Amino acid sequence: MNISFADSRPTGDFALVIPVAGKDRSGLASLTTVGAALDSQRFEGEASSASEQFVEEGGKVRRLLVIGTGAGKPSLQGAEKLGGAVVSRLQTSGETKAVIDLSGLGYDAGLAARVGLAAALRNWRYDLYRTRLKDKQKPTLTDIVIVGGGDGAAKLFDQRWKPVIDGVALTRELVTEPANIIYPETFVARVQKSLAGSGVEVEVLDRAAMEKLGMGALLGVAQGSVREARLLILKWNGDGDKPPVAFVGKGVTFDTGGISIKPAAGMEAMTGDISGAGAVVGAMKALAGRKAKANVVGICGLVENMPGGNAQRPGDVVTTMSGQTVEVINTDAEGRLVLADAITYVQQTFTPHAVIDLATLTGAILVALGHEYAGLYANDDKLAANLQKAAEESGDQLWRMPLAEPFDRLIDSPIADMKNVGPREGGSITAAQFIKRFVEDGTKWAHIDMAGKAWADKPSATYEKGATGFGVRLLDQYVADVWEK
Repeated sequence: MNISFADSRPTGDFALVIPVAGKDRSGLASLTTVGAALDSQRFEGEASSASEQFVEEGGKVRRLLVIGTGAGKPSLQGAEKLGGAVVSRLQTSGETKAVIDLSGLGYDAGLAARVGLAAALRNWRYDLYRTRLKDKQKPTLTDIVIVGGGDGAAKLFDQRWKPVIDGVALTRELVTEPANIIYPETFVARVQKSLAGSGVEVEVLDRAAMEKLGMGALLGVAQGSVREARLLILKWNGDGDKPPVAFVGKGVTFDTGGISIKPAAGMEAMTGDISGAGAVVGAMKALAGRKAKANVVGICGLVENMPGGNAQRPGDVVTTMSGQTVEVINTDAEGRLVLADAITYVQQTFTPHAVIDLATLTGAILVALGHEYAGLYANDDKLAANLQKAAEESGDQLWRMPLAEPFDRLIDSPIADMKNVGPREGGSITAAQFIKRFVEDGTKWAHIDMAGKAWADKPSATYEKGATGFGVRLLDQYVADVWEK
């Protein structure tokens, strides 16, 4: 989709979009009959509400879309809801061009750019395997012109937000693709192709390299699959010789649960267990695209968790890269095993200033937080606060959860240093405590359990049903706030 900015409305054919803040209809002053039509519809301008009409203008009939933004002054959240609502209503409407007129409504360049950001994010869809779409199901909207956003909106959109849009798109693509198409080896190939020429350095460890490093936890998860594991390392150097911040993503390209096999109902959704790694890759693409003045390392632990003759068994003991041993009680608690070795690797190789891992880790976080927040765990209050601030600004919402010694005791094993699951109660917390055991003294660390946020069963302002791209905007905003001051 082409998104542009202008000082005044263009000529020609387009759908006209006018925002209305609650009952303030000042933007409709030139359209005298529209107010009465809104009254008859009981339209009160709530955020994302819409009224579609057709008006006569210059001897032609024009589609008019009135979008509510809620009462009060324009806000970032309202701007994003506006952009998303426009695309939601017009994407398959038959219109090819829409003009969003913000004139006189108090939108500055930053807010206008966020309207464009949300519109572009909401417009993403993946129709590669849909071969029989009817004409009325196919997208028609190709151009959006945003009018009256003030000077600098176009530059801000192009330099700040277009790279983020590209990063989110890559993440959604990887998460949406089926597991017969994206598995560890092809994940790496897809990322290499997408990041070619970006300035991101790419390194890949195969099974032999990981065996040499002693990554028994990660490789134990992969041993039941014919698809061999990979560790993908992405490096962006935008700030000289300073220590990097590290992002670590769980990339289970398909999760059957292994020998502790999952129920059949809903198992097809386990392509989404790649979402942590997808978020890391998307964030690295966004940061490189906007030439972020920061040093960042992205690590993706890539495995497929399958039951097979060589699969890991409940009761097996594995030795991690850190030297600690783990009794595998449940092979469906595999993500934390992948993260354990990936986090050890990034600490020993790069000595990062901070480590942030992202994973669709537990169903327990869904019980606690539903689909509204991802769970945030951290061993450093300032790191946690910075991530929560970035969450508010980006819309990738987080809720901080506790870490405490009584939970840590629940994963003690009678035959190894630890076991990979605790009791059912507090399952997301004990999973975080497990990962924490692989964080070295002095390393600032945060864990984001995003199991409820990677995939959506209902649309929002910035995504349709399906892969959300959660985490890309969060990490990008965190880097902008903390490392690019």
